[in-house]
Amino acid sequence: MGEVTETLKNPLSMFDVKGKTAIVTGASGAFGRGVSITLASLGANVVMVSGNKEELEAAAEDARSAGGNVVTVNLRPDSLEDAQAMLKAGLDAFGSVEMLAVGSGYNKAGFIHEMEYEDWQAVMDANVRGEWFMAKVLGGYWIENEIKGKMLMMSSVRGRHGNISGYTGYCTSKGATDALTRVLATEWAKYGITVNSIAPTVFRSNLTAWMYGDDELGQATKKRSLSRIPLGRLGEVEDLMGMALYLLSPASNFCTGQVMYVDGGFTAG
Repeated sequence: MGEVTETLKNPLSMFDVKGKTAIVTGASGAFGRGVSITLASLGANVVMVSGNKEELEAAAEDARSAGGNVVTVNLRPDSLEDAQAMLKAGLDAFGSVEMLAVGSGYNKAGFIHEMEYEDWQAVMDANVRGEWFMAKVLGGYWIENEIKGKMLMMSSVRGRHGNISGYTGYCTSKGATDALTRVLATEWAKYGITVNSIAPTVFRSNLTAWMYGDDELGQATKKRSLSRIPLGRLGEVEDLMGMALYLLSPASNFCTGQVMYVDGGFTAG
């Protein structure tokens, strides 16, 4: 019989993030808030970042109540200087940063023949440029300090599938996220840094709240979405947290460059 390692004897140790520090952008949104609370509840330090100060502070209180050490930064990753300020906040508060979850993003739907270029560019900037800034700053820090960091980005099934509802900006941006995930993973593999993305289908958030109400258009859109999901329901934030923890913890040390679909079977059919 083979050796029974300590890890096999205690498999939950692979998910240990206690004492490590994460920067979470978009922390006032559904995904970022969920990641922050999940990590805080397991003893991680969290730098919660958002451009919406009021919602950020409310989300931070939720994370603190889960038992974590939390600091907030009222910024969006709109420039290298913003990303550097986020890293500095983490270093000043906790001494090091080992994890990055990029949860910030934006969408404005519009058919391409009607959409203004500036609106399309705003989606691309929020969803791709911000990821690039965060990757550049954190990657440089990790490489210089020989830290085997963990980077997690938010993609979507729309990075793989088109949409008839005028998503030329959103789908293109998420396709770019998928490509960035793969190229950063191969570029940083020699440093032991892993880069992965979560790609959900529709899940409950402020951006999708209209689909969960009684509005006629929302109901129709929800019905159409459900028809494509074999598990027969839309997603909840909690559905994403197991995958997020896996990709930010040592459990995923041999997983990199992957776009992980948490979609109720959407991409299977």
